[in-house]
Amino acid sequence: MTYAPLDPLLEEDPYALQKHLGFSLTHWETGYARLRLPIEHFLMNRAGIPHGGIYATLLDTVMGYAGCFTGDPSSKNLALTLSLTVNFLSRPRGHILIAEGKTTGGGKSTFFAEATILDETGEIIARGSGAFKYRKPTT
Repeated sequence: MTYAPLDPLLEEDPYALQKHLGFSLTHWETGYARLRLPIEHFLMNRAGIPHGGIYATLLDTVMGYAGCFTGDPSSKNLALTLSLTVNFLSRPRGHILIAEGKTTGGGKSTFFAEATILDETGEIIARGSGAFKYRKPTT
């Protein structure tokens, strides 16, 4: 499946954790989001591969974005994770992690999503699923 690049009007300033880890939102539309993270030395565990918490963070984040699309930069949806399941499948062969999330159902106050992390070689690294609750923005 091919997606257009992120609409520049939908770009948000990176928040602190996003800046620290270095991931970016590369596509966002109703029910779908994609993130990109170059693999850096500070993301590695003792075995020299990205720490499992990095995968969990990417899966959680991309699924949250997938369920919160409004298409209107002045009207943001936010979500709170109710549950998160992560399955670790492989190790990266490449140098870039790509997380893709999509919604799978839900209603007015909650949504469900699934996500996959792969690298630029197509190696599937991890999969996840989660339940999320919409919440009001804080000021």
